[in-house]
Amino acid sequence: MNEKLKVILKSAEDKMQSSLLHLENELLNIRAGKANPNMLKSVMVDYYGNPTAIGQLANINTPDSKSLIVQPWDKSILQEIEKGIINANLGFNPMNNGDTIIVSIPPLTEERRKELVKIVRNESENSKISIRNIRKDSNHEIKKTDISDDEKKNYEIDIQELTDNFITKIDSVLKVKEKEIMTV
Repeated sequence: MNEKLKVILKSAEDKMQSSLLHLENELLNIRAGKANPNMLKSVMVDYYGNPTAIGQLANINTPDSKSLIVQPWDKSILQEIEKGIINANLGFNPMNNGDTIIVSIPPLTEERRKELVKIVRNESENSKISIRNIRKDSNHEIKKTDISDDEKKNYEIDIQELTDNFITKIDSVLKVKEKEIMTV
């Protein structure tokens, strides 16, 4: 087996795995009705003039499936954290009790669930496009090598099998997330 082709195959697999991981991380940010600390991941807080991620300033817990509790390490920034949550435009209404901030997660409407499913499908389609582009680039690299046409065809078949495998994984991740969103 040609070493250069092994490298092309391994590189394609690594890139496809990276694309799948990116999709999974993006889907973590899409809320599915249950409270999850990742929901506040995008919140930035003005901490002494510097925009800082809320996760660096506070501990975020989920006491139940409908609320989040934000416990800042520095109580003097409670109001700044509250402002940060409101300004993040996530649709949450934080309540400051002087010690912690309680964020009640409103239930998702049927319309909002359908919108979220569209977003999830779009994200998964983007990942599929990325996988297909990796396949195209890998096949282009294979065509540039100095080996027989039969060997080139065999490697292109290997790349196609890898592509099909990752597309199937993306479809299963999509199916799980859609079910999670649509479950009331």
